Amino acid sequence: MHDHPTHGSHAHQHGEGCGHTAIRHQGHTDYLHDGHLHHTHGDHTDEHVIAVDRSNRDECTPSHACGGHQQGHVHGPACGHEGVPHGDHVDYLVGGHLHHPHGGHCDDHGKLELA
Repeated sequence: MHDHPTHGSHAHQHGEGCGHTAIRHQGHTDYLHDGHLHHTHGDHTDEHVIAVDRSNRDECTPSHACGGHQQGHVHGPACGHEGVPHGDHVDYLVGGHLHHPHGGHCDDHGKLELA
């Protein structure tokens, strides 16, 4: 039994060259995979979430100049950017930082360190 969230049956082995975006997170490497942040841990895969903290805030930033996509682009499951679990919501990875769709603009929820 595990005392942390795990991903159900997961046949794919994450690691260098596996094809998924690698993120440095809490002193280790996690992999973005279908809107999940996976960390291989022994015989199973943990589900991780980017914490809401000083580096990755969860606040409205209406003056954020969204680079990395066209004006009018709307983030969502089929927008072409990878979903990243952040706190209790999903943000989208654009140019190394988290974009969050909000009220007709993108909020900047901080940078991620790509591995």
